[in-house]
Amino acid sequence: MDRYLETPLTKEKIAQLQAGDMVYLTGTVYTARDAAHKRMAETLRDGGELPFPIENAVIYYMGPSPAREGRPIGSAGPTTASRMDRYTPELLDLGMSAMIGKGKRSQEVRDAIVRNGAVYLAAIGGAGALLSRAIVDAEVIAYEDLGTEAIRKLTVKDFPAIVVFDSTGRDLYIYN
Repeated sequence: MDRYLETPLTKEKIAQLQAGDMVYLTGTVYTARDAAHKRMAETLRDGGELPFPIENAVIYYMGPSPAREGRPIGSAGPTTASRMDRYTPELLDLGMSAMIGKGKRSQEVRDAIVRNGAVYLAAIGGAGALLSRAIVDAEVIAYEDLGTEAIRKLTVKDFPAIVVFDSTGRDLYIYN
């Protein structure tokens, strides 16, 4: 089923999603990859605050290529989500509602998704140029020294993704 959703993604919105649904997100999505996740974990360990509000937030595991003239961002394809698995349960427990990436997740992440009523979405790998068309604005908001892995605040319009792992534990990779 196709679902058009505005961010933030609340538990009520997420509860309506099922593995296999196609979603189109509009609103704010944050980017963070390996280095940014490590830095966020260190910040939390040291008692600091994250650089964006995590409650009901969507994180897209992506590091863009440079933007062409007149575009807010370059190619914006997903990266392998499992690289963030060691950091993800803590962010879910703090209120993050969704992640966008590609590939399977660990059992610990899947358990945290169900425990927190969250969702894991997949974007199509290799389609970064096409996905970038759904990004209408991009701004580095933290960790600029990380370059492409800096945290960005994206404004998206009808960003396409597939529900891979829903809040009840159904997994598109093993569920028919």
